[in-house]
Amino acid sequence: MGIAIISPGRDVTVWVENIKKIDQKIRIQVYPDISDDNNVEAVILWQHPKGILDRFPNLKLVCSMGAGVDHILSDKSIPHNLPITRIVDSKLTFSMTNYVIMGVLNLHRQIDRYKSDKKRRVWDMSNPELPISVGVMGVGELGGDVIEKLQFMGISVAGLGNTIKENSGYPYFDRSRTDEFLKSINVLVCMLPLTPETEGILNIDFFRRCKKGTYLINVARGKHLVEMDLLKALDEGFISGALLDVFQQEPLPEDHPFWEREEITITPHIASVTNPEAAAPQIVENYHRMLNNQPLVNKIDRNKGY
Repeated sequence: MGIAIISPGRDVTVWVENIKKIDQKIRIQVYPDISDDNNVEAVILWQHPKGILDRFPNLKLVCSMGAGVDHILSDKSIPHNLPITRIVDSKLTFSMTNYVIMGVLNLHRQIDRYKSDKKRRVWDMSNPELPISVGVMGVGELGGDVIEKLQFMGISVAGLGNTIKENSGYPYFDRSRTDEFLKSINVLVCMLPLTPETEGILNIDFFRRCKKGTYLINVARGKHLVEMDLLKALDEGFISGALLDVFQQEPLPEDHPFWEREEITITPHIASVTNPEAAAPQIVENYHRMLNNQPLVNKIDRNKGY
């Protein structure tokens, strides 16, 4: 028995090498060259072809290659009782937090303005700092770290989550108080998990509830954002600009209107990238736990979607 890695279009050699370093006995098959379906007890997935897991009659464990699992949960053919795990890596948190802080500080210190001034040879010392108050949607492990680091820097920050939370250590709003949350901030950071409830949450109705001139940072998933609605919100002034790392279609098509908007900064889904060297031990540990009928590490709650 063994593991199958299914990640179309990606070179997974480094994943195989790191797993083998830990346990040379594990047999690994890599899609599309999977010749023995019966030998697959666990799969490692990223953007797998929907329905492909039906091929494996002895499958007992599904592992995400990253922290997100929406790419797995969108496959409705996967049995509900099949356990799914994700990667939790301090380096993922470190990279994500630094990316968000970079976006916040660039706005706060108006770096784009000074880049434009340089092109026009303008020396303008007025208003060197833009007052900011940051709101983080999604206060799990990643969002919580962003809030902690921003607080340490003395930046005003608030969090928005699904449930009522007491003694959070920062201004916290549950979803019933979304309007109050939005009126208290002028930088909106989306770090929500992608679920049926959060898909398309960043839409024109939502943006019109924001304080005029709010700046958007989306590092969660492309499907959170209704992309044409962002353009409307920019035109109407509810959103002043955006830093986007994720998109509905990736790579972003060359004819997409986002490329033409100066208010939108684009990065190619690099805010936080899974490190196979850090992820492989978690996958191997869960593989052995599965074989020994032990509780899994970083198992998701299928009902919550994360």
